Amino acid sequence: MKKSNFLSKIQVAVLALVTNFAVVMANAQEKAADLNVDVNVDKGGSAGWISNPIVWIAGVIILVLIVALAARGGGSKA
Repeated sequence: MKKSNFLSKIQVAVLALVTNFAVVMANAQEKAADLNVDVNVDKGGSAGWISNPIVWIAGVIILVLIVALAARGGGSKA
């Protein structure tokens, strides 16, 4: 009954390989910090409506209504 021991060794090897791959991918994305940040505080233009809190509140209400109607279901209990 050495099969379970063999499987656990394979699982440990695969886990180590996946972990090393994740570390390599995380390190590959590091770069020097870009500290030249330009913040545009101009609220004008066509994108100004999205920063309006009333739009967000209306969107949340509509989303809650859609979720409530979907969860309620429309099937008959025949």
